[in-house]
Amino acid sequence: MRLVLPKLYVILDAALLATPEIDCAGRLADAGVRLLQYRNKKASARELFNTSRELARLLLPRRVSFIVNDRPDVAFLSGASGVHVGQEDLGVQQAHAVAGPGKWVGVSTHSLIQFRAAAATSADYIAVGPIFSTSTKANPDPVVGTEMIRQVRMLTDKAIVAIGGITLDRAAGVIEAGADSVAVGSDILRAADPGKRARQYIDMFEALNRAAAV
Repeated sequence: MRLVLPKLYVILDAALLATPEIDCAGRLADAGVRLLQYRNKKASARELFNTSRELARLLLPRRVSFIVNDRPDVAFLSGASGVHVGQEDLGVQQAHAVAGPGKWVGVSTHSLIQFRAAAATSADYIAVGPIFSTSTKANPDPVVGTEMIRQVRMLTDKAIVAIGGITLDRAAGVIEAGADSVAVGSDILRAADPGKRARQYIDMFEALNRAAAV
């Protein structure tokens, strides 16, 4: 059964946070965010597990799907909704086996070759990017642009998540190109009020939905 994702997918990147993870996640949930991934590249295994467990306990009762970045073992142990893996992490099949039954597995892709390979796996969704230039990674992959979204949309019925440099003024165009969801980190987390910024995305997407229904 095809996974249906909210149009806004917030990346809770510890490197971008000005407040504790739990506080920020709570504000985002209050604003209406329903899909959130926790990313912390510098945390120890214990720190990652402890924070992920706290986030799962906070978010899941509020019907917010919670994804752990990179670590299917932490996703399983913390009770998260799933895990997101990159090209250098465990493969999709292995990630499913470790994360456990019923857990989502998403995978990052940065080229048509990688996307085709991901589409042939049991991945629940496939991320594509960077769509635009991004500053959140030390060694980002080449920008692929919205044209990549249009190309890969024809290759699969799986949910597609666009990531990389997405801002409020760019998000609608990315959805119109064929993405099911946009993954946003900096534009929300670096805002003066992350919850208010997230709500602007949600309101915009709801307006688009209403316009499309007319």
